[in-house]
Amino acid sequence: MQSGTEMPSQEEIQQWAEQLEAIGQEYQALTQELFARMLPGEAGQKVYSDMQETLQAGIEALVSDPQSFYTAQMRLAQDQWQLWQQQLRSFAGEEVEPLIQPEKHDRRFKDPAWFDEPFYRAIMEQYLLFSRLIEELVSGLDNLPAEQKRNLEFYARQCVSAMAPSNFVTTNPEVMRLTLETKGQNLLDGLARLREDLANSAEGLNVAMTDRSAFEVGRNIAITPGQVVYENELMQLIQYSPSTEKVFKTPLLVVPPWINKYYILDLREDNSLVKWLVDQGHTVFLISWRNPGPEQSDLTWADYMHLGPIDAMSAIEQACGEKSVNLFSYCIGGTLAASTIAYLTSTRRGRKVRSVTYMATLHDFRDPGEIGVFLSEPVLQGLERQLEADGYLDGRVMAFSFNLLRENDLFWSFYVSNYLKGETPAAFDLLYWNTDGTNLPAATHAWYLRHMYKENRLIEPGGIELDGVKIDLRKISTPSYFIAAHDDHIAKWNSCYGGTQLPKGPVTFVLGGSGHIAGIVNPPAKNKYGYWTNEALPADPDEWLAGATFNEGSWWPHWQAWMTENGYADTQRMVPAREPGDGELPLLEPAPGRYVKQTIPEVLGE
Repeated sequence: MQSGTEMPSQEEIQQWAEQLEAIGQEYQALTQELFARMLPGEAGQKVYSDMQETLQAGIEALVSDPQSFYTAQMRLAQDQWQLWQQQLRSFAGEEVEPLIQPEKHDRRFKDPAWFDEPFYRAIMEQYLLFSRLIEELVSGLDNLPAEQKRNLEFYARQCVSAMAPSNFVTTNPEVMRLTLETKGQNLLDGLARLREDLANSAEGLNVAMTDRSAFEVGRNIAITPGQVVYENELMQLIQYSPSTEKVFKTPLLVVPPWINKYYILDLREDNSLVKWLVDQGHTVFLISWRNPGPEQSDLTWADYMHLGPIDAMSAIEQACGEKSVNLFSYCIGGTLAASTIAYLTSTRRGRKVRSVTYMATLHDFRDPGEIGVFLSEPVLQGLERQLEADGYLDGRVMAFSFNLLRENDLFWSFYVSNYLKGETPAAFDLLYWNTDGTNLPAATHAWYLRHMYKENRLIEPGGIELDGVKIDLRKISTPSYFIAAHDDHIAKWNSCYGGTQLPKGPVTFVLGGSGHIAGIVNPPAKNKYGYWTNEALPADPDEWLAGATFNEGSWWPHWQAWMTENGYADTQRMVPAREPGDGELPLLEPAPGRYVKQTIPEVLGE
């Protein structure tokens, strides 16, 4: 051939034909399963309906503002003209500057072909211009209610992200090269991975994020030595083995979330917050929640309180003779901790807790962030009916919803690598934990979403009633330490800050860098992210941040200093290290115990 390109051989043509036939057969078989798995329940249908109504409202709002609509049209026409001119110059061999650049953190366009090859650069720039236009249009709509505008921004972003050229075979240069090199084997492998992931999903699609065979709870994660010293139908209580000769007199009780498993606080030796706490001289007890199924559907928030921290405190007294503890809580575990302290305060037992730490915890839910998209009244009613029918919320559905809050990082990037490139996910402990989900009991979760997220009753005096006791966070005199994360997309830091305005006891607020996980699990040895401190606690979180001081490194030593300098850790009354089993409680089994190893398929009998 004149171009120098060789014609494919008959054998190569035959290989391509066989691959295409195999891909077609796999795709046909997969389609039926795809539709069966992707059919949403009632809550999902309500989300889709809300999305359609919200997008329609956005269109109507835009059309009702002729000037904005005209400006958008003119901007689009101008961008298209400039892009066309640039492409002509580029095809003519002229070096031209990109009309628009992706954000530095946007990993979708990291391949050099997006910039070096005119075809792919044109596609990328066309998409980025379109994305920018949609973002500006939505942000400029001032004639929509605030909640509806927030939902519109979320849904519009989901649509735009799904349309990215990196998500399609023929418009992704990496995928195209790989497809040609492997004669389509990558697509065949990807379809097999998609089928496997669909089989492991509930509603939506839970994309595999890591090589799950690389990890095992108790073998190479959740390995801090300890023993289960107490259990009931909802939790196991782990007492960790000491690593110091002397320990602080008052024990530390860790109350983790039950939306995910506790071992995010005990992944590996070099990033385990649990191990670090033990090494600082704390006698650490930790609640390991059960992974509930339909049989636990009737468990309530009050049950979590009584069977969780209150039972744990009684067990700790038997284990080491101490009538009070320091509470150390995370996410929804912190919301439960606040409820528990308020309940104990109202029943004149508040002194059982000497101090409380809230990590990335919401008490004031007036601005829950984008997760509120899934909690509009129609969606919430649909979810409540589905919970009543099933008895639980499948943890895989919750995981899919959370991943959509960072869709490009936690969904589409894995979609491309797994299904278009046919790659095996890398081994990553954090992502293993992220996919090791837990179910949520119907009675607890429906009540939590309605009373706290939707109606924000926790901040109202007497707004929440537990076992006939009306609680009030404003009566809490227990010293409180709040740590939030600046880039948290699950518990927004300024919403977490709202909790500092409630208790009457002394309050310290610290703002860590990074997000919901890395901002909390931030070992001092890595010297990452930093944190802000400010002794003042004005009502406005932005005012707090404006007057705050930035500190390098981890917030963990700052917390330890708060514990010791204020006497909560009893530095003047150190006692000999306590081994699990020294007290009245028998050793039931080595940590991490049975409950944390329960998987969703096992619990549901799949």
